[in-house]
Amino acid sequence: MTERGPSQADELTSMGMEMYQFIRYEGAPYAIPVTGWGQALPLRAQGRGNGVSVRAHLIRRYHQETRKAPSQGALADAVATLAAVAMDAPEVPVHLRMARDPIDQAVTWWDLGRTDGQCVRIGSGEWSVEIPDMDPDKGPLWRRTRLTGEIPLPVRPADGWRPAVERLRELLPVTDQTWPMAVAAALVGLLPDVPRPMTYFTGEQGTGKSTSARMLLRLIEGPTADLRSMPRDEDDLAVVAAAGWTLALDNASGIPAWLSDALCRIITGATTAKRELFSDDDVALITYMRPTILTGIDVGALRGDLAERMLRVELEPISSAARRTERSLWQAYREMLPTVLGGLVELASLVWQELPAARTGLTARPRMADFAELLWALDKVTGWDSLGTYLGEQDCLVDDVLDADPVASTLLSWARACQEAQPPGSTWAWHGSSEELLRAITDHRGYDRVGDRWPQTGQVLLSRLTRSAPVLRKRGVEWSRWRTKHARGVDVCWTGPVLTVPAQSTQQEAFSVPA
Repeated sequence: MTERGPSQADELTSMGMEMYQFIRYEGAPYAIPVTGWGQALPLRAQGRGNGVSVRAHLIRRYHQETRKAPSQGALADAVATLAAVAMDAPEVPVHLRMARDPIDQAVTWWDLGRTDGQCVRIGSGEWSVEIPDMDPDKGPLWRRTRLTGEIPLPVRPADGWRPAVERLRELLPVTDQTWPMAVAAALVGLLPDVPRPMTYFTGEQGTGKSTSARMLLRLIEGPTADLRSMPRDEDDLAVVAAAGWTLALDNASGIPAWLSDALCRIITGATTAKRELFSDDDVALITYMRPTILTGIDVGALRGDLAERMLRVELEPISSAARRTERSLWQAYREMLPTVLGGLVELASLVWQELPAARTGLTARPRMADFAELLWALDKVTGWDSLGTYLGEQDCLVDDVLDADPVASTLLSWARACQEAQPPGSTWAWHGSSEELLRAITDHRGYDRVGDRWPQTGQVLLSRLTRSAPVLRKRGVEWSRWRTKHARGVDVCWTGPVLTVPAQSTQQEAFSVPA
């Protein structure tokens, strides 16, 4: 009786054990090629990661050795066996596009999406192009998706970062005030695992909002990256956000409540649980904290929590003499891209050098504290006032939020009127129930009292005011709830500027003429 050789599944499994070492990340098994560079291939994927997968590598290896094609059943059995082997593998971080160095957390790595594995290493005052160590204790491991485009190798600038980065400004319709904001948006996109504000390109029709957003996006994601249409629901948004390093949405005409909340989570970090494919009760975790770009002429009413997470870059109109054709514009962009990238990483290395000092030099921090520290360091390197510009823009957004919220704006108007009626030097305060507060501000409003946007009960009023509390506080109105054994209610007080002399006498002194 002739002894049968190993089955196809056994041969494929042996090849896989020879070709890969195995790890786990967030519960999912990954395979790391023994030779080459540190790309983590998901074992359960059919063709993710720029079209390559463990299955594809096994098919190629099997065909090279036997000149035959393996059966799909044998492939499925082999991959399932390798996934079972990976159950005992260590849990190791796998990164998408950006990563911190496992030894020196001040160093960041930027995966250029190249087939040779070359990456940019950005340290304190220096940078280089190299292939990271495949040992996860010494270098980052990368995962890639079909959205991970290939980025040209940066060219080291001979005259420093400024002339190289300024070449990009020739193509962007930005002002002296908004140019540092665009540079800061690109720099913070090179930092992994930090919250960063959403870059919002706005301006009138014909100011090149979409083109400017694409140019910024392609600095980080590669020449083929593009803007996306607005998502239909939160599931679509989560899948797209997890698949690429950046999330770029084009031509927003409004931000509904669900999208505002979802964008806040994407900016500061979120995890979404979805049912695992081909399973009944298992779940797959999607974790993301993404640089986000938005374009639009007017996104309409903003919620305060999203407004505090926005970096508005307003573009100026392009004259007919300065306007270029689409073809010539992108040809110029492609030609200057390696130089611009070199200037950008050169600037990043100098900013990284100043970041430790920013943690002590920045005495007051806004909502996006990590971004404020980066702006402080950027100003130290460049001599700009990007932090002051950002804080001033945040103050303007407070007014936009109040204008869009009739309840908050009415409460502010009522409190200001009450304060102005106080004697000089005194501060107004109010104490009562939520229903009494609703009646008071409704009487003050005096019109449009009933409608979908006006609360009908005191409890609904407090729910609305909870969301707008930060912007009200910035304009001088504090409110809080109180509760006793027999009652509960609200305290409102004025914390803004207080007159120290009567307004009338000040006016008379200002306009009096000596005899």
